[in-house]
Amino acid sequence: MAGLTTSVFIVFEGIDGTGKTVQVRLLKEALERAGENPVASREPTDGPWGRLIKESATSGRLSPEQELDAFLRDRTEHVNTVVRPALEKGKIVILDRYFYSSIAYQGSRGANVADVKALMESRFPIPDAVFILDIDPASGVHRIAHSRGERPNHFEDLENLARARSIFQSITGPMVHHIDASLPIEAVHARIMELLIEGPLKKRSAKA
Repeated sequence: MAGLTTSVFIVFEGIDGTGKTVQVRLLKEALERAGENPVASREPTDGPWGRLIKESATSGRLSPEQELDAFLRDRTEHVNTVVRPALEKGKIVILDRYFYSSIAYQGSRGANVADVKALMESRFPIPDAVFILDIDPASGVHRIAHSRGERPNHFEDLENLARARSIFQSITGPMVHHIDASLPIEAVHARIMELLIEGPLKKRSAKA
């Protein structure tokens, strides 16, 4: 981010079941072994708006307008209390989901993707690296049901995931990296580390 010389903002995205949480943990552990003190967080948060969103996943989704409003409120609080303060201290921040999920999942419900993207980019910090983990929706649901031992929720039905995946695949930018999440976990992690070391972390080292 401009003006924050040593901070690095890293985001993991993708449909449910791609292994984002595992990759966040592996990256955090790798950075800690390298002597860093990264801040790892996730959205939705455990705040009041985040809890409302999580509850809606099992009780029945909010209307598209209510859902977007809840995400905006949750993200605003998260950025103001966790993300931005850490970046201002020059830390590495790693998020499990960010506004790209809002673009994909609101788009899958019929929202104008370009409008949601413009809204998010106007209100929230732009990451230095976005890793969009890609997997076939059926494989994602299988992982949810078998690897995590959970029943797919209202966000995770196949049709919704297929629409969200298509939107994720359309997201591009110099900081955006699409990664095949069907590969072994360690292979995915290795690719992420390679991209970070040759990209944002290299730039950070040069500025330090």
